[in-house]
Amino acid sequence: MTAMIFSHLWNQTIYDDMFKLALPVAEKMLRPILVYAFLVISLRIFGKRELSSINPFDFVVLLTLSNTVQNAIIGDDNTVSGGLLGAFTLLMMNYLTVRFIFKHRRLDQLVEGSPTMLIENGVIQKNNLAKELLTEVELITVAHRQGFGGLDEVDTCILEPGGIFYVKGKTPGVDETRHGELVKQLHALAQQITALESRLAKS
Repeated sequence: MTAMIFSHLWNQTIYDDMFKLALPVAEKMLRPILVYAFLVISLRIFGKRELSSINPFDFVVLLTLSNTVQNAIIGDDNTVSGGLLGAFTLLMMNYLTVRFIFKHRRLDQLVEGSPTMLIENGVIQKNNLAKELLTEVELITVAHRQGFGGLDEVDTCILEPGGIFYVKGKTPGVDETRHGELVKQLHALAQQITALESRLAKS
């Protein structure tokens, strides 16, 4: 009999720890909504480079950001049901936001921002680099990640609102240009040798 009572209490304790909300449902839903809105606005204000994780500092910020706001989202509730409710609220908030922005294109540009031209026709746009707080060294790193040897091989580089870099090489590429110049030089040298042999034959 005692064992049955202990078993019942133990099961009830586990149930309460896992599923009984420690906070009101309204607060559990309001917390993720406020944090979601704060993060969206903050990332818009601080620029696209944070999303690109171009250097270790940006990577550390994004890595610790979720842990930093974790307590603000969950509060004093560590239950499974509280976590699921918070996750559902975040997903629902994101779905509604994306759906609303999809129907309002002007608001989409306001929230997400517009692409930034960093290199145009092979020329580095230093003003835009300064605007996005990017250095030429970081831009070289971007070019290397895309398989280019250096910025002299890049014709266009655009930083998209989502932190993605679009990089387009010069046409023809630097290697192809050098190869073409080498072929021309060899062809000219062959013509000079042929002319020299012709003169020697006549003499």
